[in-house]
Order: sequence, then C-alpha cells, then structure tokens
Amino acid sequence: MRRHDDEHGRDAGRTVAALPPARGRGFAQSWWGRAWLRALEDAALEAAVVKAGRRLARAGGVGAVTVRPGRVTAVVRAPGGAVHRADVLLPELSDTEWGRFEDLAVEQAGHMAALLDRELPPHLIEDAAVAGIDLLPGLGDLDPACDCGAWDHCGHTAALCQQMARLLDEDPFLLLLLRGREKDVFLAELHIRGTARHAEPAAVEGVDAAEAWAAADIVPPLPALPPLPSAPGAPASLASLAAGPAAAPEVDSAALEHLAGRTAVAAYRLLAATRCGDDAGDGEMTAAQDAVRLACGAAPAAVAERLAVGSGRGHDGLATAVRAWRTGGAEALAVLDEEWQAEGVALARARAVLEGAWEADERPALHRSGNRWTVRDEGVQLRLGREGRWWPYREEGGRWIPAGGADRDPAAALVCARLGTQMPAREPS
Repeated sequence: MRRHDDEHGRDAGRTVAALPPARGRGFAQSWWGRAWLRALEDAALEAAVVKAGRRLARAGGVGAVTVRPGRVTAVVRAPGGAVHRADVLLPELSDTEWGRFEDLAVEQAGHMAALLDRELPPHLIEDAAVAGIDLLPGLGDLDPACDCGAWDHCGHTAALCQQMARLLDEDPFLLLLLRGREKDVFLAELHIRGTARHAEPAAVEGVDAAEAWAAADIVPPLPALPPLPSAPGAPASLASLAAGPAAAPEVDSAALEHLAGRTAVAAYRLLAATRCGDDAGDGEMTAAQDAVRLACGAAPAAVAERLAVGSGRGHDGLATAVRAWRTGGAEALAVLDEEWQAEGVALARARAVLEGAWEADERPALHRSGNRWTVRDEGVQLRLGREGRWWPYREEGGRWIPAGGADRDPAAALVCARLGTQMPAREPS
C-alpha cells in the first residue's frame, strides 16, 4: 500500500495494488465489508449491474485502488478490453461529527484500548450510528462516477465497490480515511482528546443575563428530518370495508388496495431520491405506461387480468413489458415497443461505436433492422435507444425479451444479452 501526501505534507490517500482474482470466495467476510456491499445493492437501480460488477471484480478486472477522503478510484478493464476510470464518492464527516465520534471512542475503555491497538471495534461503529454518526454508507451515500457515461452505477463502479469490500476486510480503517480521517491522524487526535479528559476542568464562563433575555424570542432551528423508513408503508386492508353495508358495488376493493400499495412504493422512491438530491420522477405517463408500472407489483389474479386486458398486451406481453420497465422505466418500455429508423448522424455515430467496441477478429456478425442489431445464430440483439445507449435483448420462445439495463458500450450490453442476465429484484416503481 502506497501513501500519498499533498503539498503541505498531509496524508491525501492510499493506493493498494491490484488484488488477484477472487474465484471461489466471497467478496466480503467482515460485517463492514458486507454492509458496504448492501449499500451498493441499495444504491444500484439494477441487480444486473451488481452482478456484472461482481463478475468483473472476480475475474481480476479491477486495477490498483486509490482511497482518499470522499473518493475511491480505480481503472477497470471491461470484458471486451475497454478500460474505464471508475470513481465512487462518499460524503466526508464534518469536524463536529468527528469530534462526537472521538468522544464516543474515549467514553468506553474497551473502545479506546482496541483503537490504540489499531483495531476498529464493530460496537463503536454501531454506537456511533445510534448517535447519528454513520461511518458505513447508507442509502444514496455511494455516488458513482465513470467515464463510460452511465448516469447511475455501472458494471465498472460496481466492480470497484466489490473490490473495496475486500480491502475493508483487510483494513477497516480505510473506512475512516474515506470519511475524512487518516488512521494515524485519527489516533493522534483520539490520544489528545483522551488525555484532555483527565486534565483539570476549565472554568465555565457565565452567560450575560441581558444577552440571554434578548435572545428569548429567537426561533430555534428546525429539528432534523426523521430517518427514511426501511421499506414502503403497507396500506390498510379494504376487505372489511368492501363487505360492509355501505360498500359501493362499483368499487373494486382489490384493485384499489393494489393501487394504494403501488402508490406507497412510488412515494417511497420519490422520498429516497429527494433525500439524495436526485430526480426520481418518470414524468407524465400514458395510461398504457401506467398499466405496466402498476403490474410491477404482485397483484391479485383479478387485478392482473384487468391490467393484461386493459393494457392491450395480454399476459405474456405484459410480463415482457414489466421486465423492460424494471430495467429502466418508461425509457426501457419505449425501447421494447418502438422500432425507429436510425439515419444520418445517429446511424453514423452508432456504426462508429459498434466498429470500436470489438477487435476486428472478435466482432460478431450483426444484422440491422431500424434501430436493432441482431446476431441471428445466437438469438441475441442490441437495441439502440434514442438517448444513444444500447439495450440487450434475448430471444426466448419466439419473443424478444429484455436481458438487462442499458450500457454505453455495445460489447458490454451484448455480453449481458448472451448471459441472459436475470432482472433486478427491485423495480424503479
């Protein structure tokens, strides 16, 4: 591990040499490594991205990892040979939060002894979380940035997160460095704070009565927002209301209850995105799009039948549309439904990207129809979205089925199509 110092001689980060492939072992053995991976799984909208990152990291595609306050960086090599710089950002703790954390550490002799022995006790991290100081990342804390152009976590940032979990297994103090304190600096500050606790208490300066009286009408600051619930709320059951004497016969209580549940999921997603400063809205939706969104949740048989008929897709078509929605919402649904002619600049740009995605002897035989490029003898297909990203599709039972989320790299998208990647467990609402 190499240490970097800035121009003032202060520690600016650590660089860890590339780790060997992790075949046959899990990426996280420690509880903080597993907590790091849970944060990745909560942050990534697509489970396919997490799986792609795991494959990349397991195969040794992640180079040397540099950890510094607020950021972890590595060069990641994709299966097709493309090299990308991947960064994952984590907010640093404020000086006030670090002071509170150090106070917690010196309050218990066991914590202090373990830290001075250069061990990071798990109970200290848990006690800090109870006090509102989160060293482990939470929902929305792992902010990805990759030169592949992905707007969310991609396979490259997911691979970097997988590798970071292995590093945290070996040195949990890297978590403190990410949050803004190098290990030796933190331990020195801890020693000073612990020594000061045994010194003579300083005289407390009094408060001027006139100043206190003048400040009596100042409104105190608003309390902090309550924490985000762990899951969307469940609406109350309407079964008893539907069976009551005042029940309206034209109201389908099962459909209304399902609609309330899906509304709770959408509200939860919007709240989580607002906390992270993101825009989670899908914009104005058509009735056909909304039918697919509603079908993403487990619906009673009668409600599922109404959605299949009302959407005009039938059961199989609606199931395919739901798979598409789960990979990218309304944008992915448009890619499923619409075939458009890529012409002019859009076609030239697409051909240039396809030309550079593979070496000449590795390039598959692609046959184009509109915005769709098909490898006929493999039953896989790439669809170009209007925003310039490539969507993987796979032929199953005579139908083209979405095989994963979009990627700027057509080679990566084709790998996803060939593997028949499973859909993510969480849908975008």
